[in-house]
Amino acid sequence: MKLSNKHIAIILSTFLFNITFGQSITETPHNLSISGPGAIKATSESEICIFCHTPHRSSPRNPLWNREDQGINYTLYNSSTLHANPGQPDGSSILCLSCHDGTIALGNILSREEMISFSGNIMNLPSGKTNLESDLSDDHVISFTYSSQLSAQDGELKEPSTLVNKVRLENSKLQCISCHDPHINLTNDFLVETNEYSVLCINCHEKDGWNNSSHKNSAQNWSGSGIDPWPNSSYSTVSQNGCENCHVPHNAEGKKRNLNYFVEENNCIVCHNGNVASTDIQNQLTKFYKHDVNNYLNIHDPVELNTLTQMHVECIDCHNPHKANNSSAQAPFANGFIKGVKGVDTDGLSKSEIDYQYELCYRCHADSPTKPGSVTSRQIEQNNTRQEFDISNPSFHPVEGPGKNNNVPSLLSPYSESSYIYCTDCHASDGSNSPKGPHGSSNNQILKYNYNTIYGAVESYQSYELCYQCHSRDVIINGTGSFSRKVHYKHIIQKNIPCNFCHDPHGISSTQGNQTNNSHLINFDLSEAEPLNGILQFTDNGNFSGSCYLICHGRNHATQAFY
Repeated sequence: MKLSNKHIAIILSTFLFNITFGQSITETPHNLSISGPGAIKATSESEICIFCHTPHRSSPRNPLWNREDQGINYTLYNSSTLHANPGQPDGSSILCLSCHDGTIALGNILSREEMISFSGNIMNLPSGKTNLESDLSDDHVISFTYSSQLSAQDGELKEPSTLVNKVRLENSKLQCISCHDPHINLTNDFLVETNEYSVLCINCHEKDGWNNSSHKNSAQNWSGSGIDPWPNSSYSTVSQNGCENCHVPHNAEGKKRNLNYFVEENNCIVCHNGNVASTDIQNQLTKFYKHDVNNYLNIHDPVELNTLTQMHVECIDCHNPHKANNSSAQAPFANGFIKGVKGVDTDGLSKSEIDYQYELCYRCHADSPTKPGSVTSRQIEQNNTRQEFDISNPSFHPVEGPGKNNNVPSLLSPYSESSYIYCTDCHASDGSNSPKGPHGSSNNQILKYNYNTIYGAVESYQSYELCYQCHSRDVIINGTGSFSRKVHYKHIIQKNIPCNFCHDPHGISSTQGNQTNNSHLINFDLSEAEPLNGILQFTDNGNFSGSCYLICHGRNHATQAFY
């Protein structure tokens, strides 16, 4: 028999594989003959290549294909972040699927009149990770043209001309054989090269910030407690698993973006529960006050507007897993934990990547129509934190810039009148050794320390522990200046009036207040303060001097002066 050029190419290719890699298909699970090493094999058939190829009676498909076409339509992968335009599987991918979609019996080949029988009476490929079924929406996208145009449009795909390693395109398309070599299985799952440290993935994917991220570089391993974060992996550290800490290329539970889990936060919590990462975020999310990621499902979308129009919070709203790292920063600059996330700047404009921490908080707590409101009913109502912290305001806590008051004797070191603070200096997980950030707290408003807002409560360090992190309790209550003794001592100690009664902790917008009546964060709590003769007002009379006109704690303050 005279061999065709295609025949010769197949033989030479197999021969070269054996020489180069020291392995032939006979040693892989794709040897479905009786001599095969895998659990799935024929009961008596001794030929090996016949399950895919035949020199006679082959289908029109190359290379000498020995299986029928499936004749079905597949459900394709799709997501809001997909720039490729995949079609129905073609090329080598449709050949692979003739076994791996489970629709055609393994022993049903064109060159045999009778079906080849398999041990255990197996007919089709059993259910499991290798049976992709006809729903490919949970698998890495295939059968799309990988072009320079696509690379430019996506922004994080490498230029196809740079694919010079083992990943290869087939007629300019990415197909199954781009990642898998059906004849060689030296790296498990027939991968063309190892995916340890994401070596295979980064042939095509060039995620911005990945090289400096913790998920690429962390040497943390699993403690052995709880759920195994890498049940299908032979690698033991975060860096070794790389992309597959979160993503799985086939049969993904989280179909969009091929995530390991359907529930978004589970992709994070499986490691960030103290069993891999050093901090236990999962425990913080059991507290009463929290950013409740468990309360939302499939609302977040990576391409959603920076200013949220539908209330939700997920881990990836605040953390970019491809860029996050443990680098530190000084207020107001964003640290590495929130690097690469979206935000809103001081003018209400969208930012694709924040520079300052408060720009992240403004996504939900500024101009969002679904932002949460204040727990205190105030004389001036303002729930837009961007407007509350504006440096043009009559008073504000120094989040965007140093405060207006140049004489604050109560400040504790290292704070001064020129200091900045983070939102998370006040809003963060409570308790010693808790992870940074506002994940969950036992205190109202996810406060890091207790902040009493109840009228009539006895003053103590614990009652106003939040305030006393920056302001000296001794100076506030017992300061030598007459202002402290006459105002703070009388109200906080003698009358049991909380700080929150007079002071609005964020700030008062310049569009609503003024320097005369709303300096020093004065914005009265209406649950206790009442107008006197129709007037409810504080007046700033200069340094450590002011007066009130209102009814509070059962008394009329008719231009009651404090000096």
